[in-house]
Amino acid sequence: MKTIDIPSDSESWKTKPTDRFVLKWVKCHLSARVTPKLLHLEWLRPWMITVSSAVLGVVAGVLFGLGWGFAAGVTALVSQVLDGVDGQFARLTGRQSPAGALLDSTLDRYSDGALMIGMTVYLIRLPAPLPAWQVLCIASLAIMGSNLVSYSAARAEGLELPVPSKHTLASKGTRTMTMALCAVLTPLWPALPLAALCYLAVHTNLVVADRLTHAVKHRETGETHD
Repeated sequence: MKTIDIPSDSESWKTKPTDRFVLKWVKCHLSARVTPKLLHLEWLRPWMITVSSAVLGVVAGVLFGLGWGFAAGVTALVSQVLDGVDGQFARLTGRQSPAGALLDSTLDRYSDGALMIGMTVYLIRLPAPLPAWQVLCIASLAIMGSNLVSYSAARAEGLELPVPSKHTLASKGTRTMTMALCAVLTPLWPALPLAALCYLAVHTNLVVADRLTHAVKHRETGETHD
């Protein structure tokens, strides 16, 4: 059995430079406790962990839609922890690859969307303090904004445009944790996920608007891209 040395004085294997706040805490304090326990499984590959995380994320959305808020929240939390484990496992075993990064980013969109759709169905069935059409409008803004946060970052990087680094509370990890925590607390306040949905609808779109503003200012300096 191959022995893998884990650096005890470094967090380089736990997080990426782009990880901030909530996501960094989850990876360092939760994911990092799971990853070392999986290293002895020689048959395990990072993509298997990635797929498992995405499947759990979709399951969390389904549970939400069925009205089981607490179960959805716990499942989403486990999914987020595994979402950190796959990258740590890949780094420690030397199995990092562009294809793996693409798979991870793509499947994140499915689990992220499933959780928001499930939360929307949950609120409509509750019913929420708002009419169903208003909940659907808020949900649409949340889904579009969440997808555009990831797309705008990737697109800006490809075009070599600066992206404001202060907006880290709109990342996938933070979005998932916000929805998961609100779901876990539904036994105390069933309509709490509405707060998460409103937060996602407002904050993500403000982030995208700010990035577009920075891009326009960058263009006005004389540097243009097709």
